[in-house]
Amino acid sequence: MVMGMSLPPIPDTVWRSPSGEIVSCMEKLKVLRENLEEIQQLCQDALEDAVLMGCDERQFKQVLVNLVQQLENPYRDKPE
Repeated sequence: MVMGMSLPPIPDTVWRSPSGEIVSCMEKLKVLRENLEEIQQLCQDALEDAVLMGCDERQFKQVLVNLVQQLENPYRDKPE
């Protein structure tokens, strides 16, 4: 990563359950924010590697979008 370069802050999000209830547990919100910060940093590092190796920035970002769209929820359709 380029030294001194800071990533844009992750916007605050009002997280909701599938039924629309607000997720308010501070520990859950902390974990969500930490996970997003880690993902952001990892994606930034991977983008920089790709560009340094001669890849097109737009193509790399599209590959990331496709990767996210293919994520699967392993808890869907499971009995509660």
